[in-house]
Amino acid sequence: MPLPLNPTLRHRLQEAGRPLFGGWVCSGSPVMAEVMAGSGLDWILIDMEHAPNGLESVLSQLHAVSGYPVTAVVRVPSADPVIIKQVLDLGAQTILVPMVSTEEQARSVAAAAQYPPHGIRGVGSALARSARWNRVPDYLQNAAEHVSVFVQVETGEGVENARAIAAVDGIDGVFVGPSDLAASLGFLGRQGHPEVVAAVGRAFADVTAAGKPVGVNAFDPQAAADYAEAGAAFLLVGADVALTARASEALAARFIPQPGAGEDDGVSGATTSY
Repeated sequence: MPLPLNPTLRHRLQEAGRPLFGGWVCSGSPVMAEVMAGSGLDWILIDMEHAPNGLESVLSQLHAVSGYPVTAVVRVPSADPVIIKQVLDLGAQTILVPMVSTEEQARSVAAAAQYPPHGIRGVGSALARSARWNRVPDYLQNAAEHVSVFVQVETGEGVENARAIAAVDGIDGVFVGPSDLAASLGFLGRQGHPEVVAAVGRAFADVTAAGKPVGVNAFDPQAAADYAEAGAAFLLVGADVALTARASEALAARFIPQPGAGEDDGVSGATTSY
């Protein structure tokens, strides 16, 4: 049985020739993961850091998206090597590790994702979906080809160390998180502040100089376009829960009378516009 069944993010980036646009899956729902996977997006991020996801729900979502031509990335909740091992054994082929701010932390992440002698990943391929229970020929010898590791820079310290982080062998790229970066720089909730945008730009330049692809989270369409123009190779441009929240709010605003609205602004007026 050959792998990858779906290309890793590293492979997709090598072949793309354009920025890759993805969506966040934060609901913990395999149904929503499948909806996002079939949308036409290039990649999806199954989140364990800020979403109600454990190993079982991540496995269900990996199953749900496996039949679609989309690259699935799992963001682990931390750089814990035990969690990284478990998520890789589930069959996640691309992982994203948050809050990496130093070269040393990046080296630890790379080691956690590789078997000895290059790393410390525990050997359990005969028991795990990663090697399809030893149905993938030579998985242990070729595991590095089947696994792609990205780290997230989202602090001022991480920006200063971005080039060294990106240069670590076994790190395939860097994803910049403007939300936490803004908080780290003293601009909580202000991802568009000029100092935050400038820091993102510095990270872009340093990661690119190290020869690795750089990505960014940008839900604002103009910010996403600007970052793509500035060299972002992969971007997250929306999330299942945010898309549902805004769409349901728009639905309610269209059909439910709002306080102070005129008689013609209620349900009857909306209905006649179908």
